[in-house]
Amino acid sequence: MSHARRLRELLAGDELIVAPGIFDGISAALVGKLAFPAAYMTGAGVSASGWGLPDIGLLTLTEMVERARVLAGLLDVPLIADADTGYGSPINVVRTVREYEAAGVAAIQLEDQTFPKRCGHLTGKDVVDADRFAVALEAALDARRDPDTVVVARTDALAPHGIDEAIARAQRYVRLGADVIFVEAPTSVEQIERIGAEVEAPLLLNIVPGGRTPEIAPDRLRELGFRVAIHPGAVLGPVANAAIEALSALARTAPISATSDPAGFFDLFGLNDWNELGERYRAYEGGPR
Repeated sequence: MSHARRLRELLAGDELIVAPGIFDGISAALVGKLAFPAAYMTGAGVSASGWGLPDIGLLTLTEMVERARVLAGLLDVPLIADADTGYGSPINVVRTVREYEAAGVAAIQLEDQTFPKRCGHLTGKDVVDADRFAVALEAALDARRDPDTVVVARTDALAPHGIDEAIARAQRYVRLGADVIFVEAPTSVEQIERIGAEVEAPLLLNIVPGGRTPEIAPDRLRELGFRVAIHPGAVLGPVANAAIEALSALARTAPISATSDPAGFFDLFGLNDWNELGERYRAYEGGPR
């Protein structure tokens, strides 16, 4: 049975699929030994561990596919893989889907943020027009060579436009044929409950330590219709903090600031510097040079 087919069987079952975030050979090998039903390739983890960069849309398709191939090759369970915004126009999305499938992933996650995207639990996000993402989503669905490949449609509309717009987009993505719906960064249990009640599809929730979404019991998530809970920071944050402590002890110096939230974590990899560069060049975007 293919990993994609196995993931579809899991989605059709009754248990919540807990998928820890993986980003390198160590994390993938350990998850494979601990009987998790699936794993999640976290873009934040790949950016930080592979290239020392914050999760603000700096990696390319080829860099992400390279890491997806390594991780999928180490796993005996389905890999749900972050593919950001698809890395370009709808035809780029077609190539993204085909390359991710060839790398061995079971599910491909695409989102409706503007480019460059940002971690879903950072401020300053915006989304493209829903019609524009609809075309990209249709391209992704049509591009699958394996009909079992799962397409996860993520909307980040909640932060810039509110819960009503996020749910409306989620419902539209269901009608277009998305296999799993991911409404990013609800900020209250009430919002999570609304998503569960109003979006009729398998649902995914992103659980980020120190992030915007409150903790909610797995049994309650399952009752609400959520089928997947991803934990992108479950390994990444503790590994970074352990490295800080170990290296500080070796250097005999006081540890640098802890990484208690996403912004604090990305500051380790130059988030503020990249934000300053973004602001410097923002005035030139789309204008004469």
